[in-house]
Amino acid sequence: MRILILLGVILFSNVSFGQTKINWITIEEAYRKNQITPKKTIIDVYTDWCGWCKVMDKNTFSNPEVIKYINANYYAVKLDAEGKKDIKIGNTIYKYDEQYKANKAAIALLNGQMSYPSLVYLDEKFNLIQPVAGYQDAKAFHPIITYFGGNYHKKEQFETYKSGTYAKAYKDIKL
Repeated sequence: MRILILLGVILFSNVSFGQTKINWITIEEAYRKNQITPKKTIIDVYTDWCGWCKVMDKNTFSNPEVIKYINANYYAVKLDAEGKKDIKIGNTIYKYDEQYKANKAAIALLNGQMSYPSLVYLDEKFNLIQPVAGYQDAKAFHPIITYFGGNYHKKEQFETYKSGTYAKAYKDIKL
């Protein structure tokens, strides 16, 4: 009987409260998964010393609507720009670059514009859509993830999307 009650509590808590965190994976894992099941990828390029990166982790990436949208529409990657470990994506190995004090994968994703935090958006073929630099709270971030996640970047300018399409589609969302 206790087992049934415990099982019911576990099932109820998952249904009631939904997902509580973003399913972060490595960039190598995202690449492998993308080869089997193509999906957009969002990459949080951060450093250990970046204060705004920590604020974004605490405030933006913990928002339930952000969590729900990212987990449903993206492979989510955390990439320490200053990580010294080699990164292998396909047949390419990215190494640490002493001049930039960053991994060459981060340098390539940010087009050499090293700014933290930066969110990088990749399409289903793992091609760069766009990096977006700077801290964003949930209210600023949600329109961006839906803009790229819903392929609106192929249809309209961001400001038009934000004031029109997004405002209508997500008018009842609480951020």
